[in-house]
Amino acid sequence: MKVCMIGTGYVGLVTGTCFADIGHEVTCVDNDESKIKTLLNNEIPIYEPGLEKLVAHNKDEGRLKFTTSIEEGVANSECIFVAVGTPQKDTGEADLSYIEAVARSVARNMKEYRIIVEKSTVPVKTGEMVRRTIKFNNKENVEFDVCSNPEFLREGSAIEDFMFPDRIVVGVESKKAGEKMRELYKPIIDQTFGKSSYFYKHNKNKSPFKKDHNVPIIITDVNSAELIKHASNSFLAMKISYVNALSEVCEKTGANVLEVAEGIGLDKRIGRHFLNAGVGFGGSCFPKDVIAFYNISIEIGLDFKLLKDVLDINKYQKQRFIKKIEKALWIVKDKTIGILGLAFKPDTDDMREAPSIDIINALLKSGAKVKAYDPVAMDVAKKVLTKVEFCDSPYDVAENADALVIVTEWKEFKDLDMKSIYKKLNYPILLDGRNIFNPAKMRKIGYEYHGIGLNH
Repeated sequence: MKVCMIGTGYVGLVTGTCFADIGHEVTCVDNDESKIKTLLNNEIPIYEPGLEKLVAHNKDEGRLKFTTSIEEGVANSECIFVAVGTPQKDTGEADLSYIEAVARSVARNMKEYRIIVEKSTVPVKTGEMVRRTIKFNNKENVEFDVCSNPEFLREGSAIEDFMFPDRIVVGVESKKAGEKMRELYKPIIDQTFGKSSYFYKHNKNKSPFKKDHNVPIIITDVNSAELIKHASNSFLAMKISYVNALSEVCEKTGANVLEVAEGIGLDKRIGRHFLNAGVGFGGSCFPKDVIAFYNISIEIGLDFKLLKDVLDINKYQKQRFIKKIEKALWIVKDKTIGILGLAFKPDTDDMREAPSIDIINALLKSGAKVKAYDPVAMDVAKKVLTKVEFCDSPYDVAENADALVIVTEWKEFKDLDMKSIYKKLNYPILLDGRNIFNPAKMRKIGYEYHGIGLNH
């Protein structure tokens, strides 16, 4: 099929490239000329493992194109995906002005039947307004359908998440649109994207599915599909906040949050995923989506207080970790603190809502000196953090530091020579905000070890 992807941000670029890799002809459109120029030069504006080679391959194969012309994209495509930003307003609501602008442009360039697919995360009932906007702006009264197809991509594993999804959710207005969307995703549903796929050639043994596995596809109404996205992210954020609140209970009762999480996570009704205590969640999805979902509940006359509690616990968890650092150091002023990990999670350079920002700024405000390192996010971090000494390696961070603080659980940090790190520190204080180290082993080396929800 011929596909147009409007917006080449994280979701649009990954999704468009993956559609091309499973055999579709994809035109990616963005009004940012510099971004399109970058992509045409085989340079990727975001960090995502494997994406750069996937883009280059599918460009060379002629299945992936980049342009600033929305007219070209609409004219040459059956399905038009809208993957533009929906940033958070000061009120907490999602800013849908980019969605509206794209809907107008699509309508004005649409000459025959098209399926317009919401890929951006939007509040429930947005599809109704997209339909209304297109109807008002298409003077030729062309037939069209509006669909919702929420994304469930995790930064750092987005390509695998597209190729091997837990499920595909599609909200449609008509049987015709449903059939077209099923056709579009058929290589994924049947797991038959096969030998023409660059991803397949280099990841033959990566599929978690058996040969006869079919990916479930949920065909529902547009409102339900829109709601599934917000409900999913809010539920996962709730699990994180739950285990973070639980970690404080563990500390105050002498329990071990790792063992408690393992015990409850083995219950199939609960599951172990997202039950890892830490310094709180960040990124572009969870904070924004929970706030947006909460605001939706207020708008319809329902105070969904549980969502507010999820956000409050997340904020409190960062403050609690800051207090833990202050207590361990006694006096923070004029101390040098080494920070390992800046991105909100491993395998990404995304600094949006990263816990490291609040933690570092609080330490700087208290008069501390901060040294920091991240394997990927340094360039992005330099744009949002000031008065920080950025180092070339974790070992440089540890040199003459009065404490070492783990904020992001990069695998690289788990493999560090902690005996060598120990010798470089002024004081053997290790604050592990992600519980990546074994407390007993660290204490045997000589560290004063502080984890989350651990008392032994």
